[in-house]
Amino acid sequence: MKSLSKLKMLLLPALFAISLPVLAMNLQQAMAALGQAKAQGLVGEQANGYLGAVQNNSEANDIVKLINDARRAEYAKLAKQNSIAVADVEAMAGKKALERTSAGHYILLDGNWVKKP
Repeated sequence: MKSLSKLKMLLLPALFAISLPVLAMNLQQAMAALGQAKAQGLVGEQANGYLGAVQNNSEANDIVKLINDARRAEYAKLAKQNSIAVADVEAMAGKKALERTSAGHYILLDGNWVKKP
């Protein structure tokens, strides 16, 4: 009986650790995963300067949120430095992002995700 009790005490912390949710992705991990996510068709570029989730899944959503938050902060900083509206920075960034998107990766055109030719 004692050995069963000891076994339970040893297994309890292990079971607790297994049941914890996986730690959220950080910005560095999102940036590292971006190229592969684009190649897999999970995320794409939009004319507004931000990423969008082509496929609605947790990995794509995490990448989009983290990178868009960083982009939003950078756009605000650039807008302030240049005394222009954030919307103007977003538009310029979006235009460049669409131009730089590799063939076969997704871009949002007229409300539809399409592969760039």
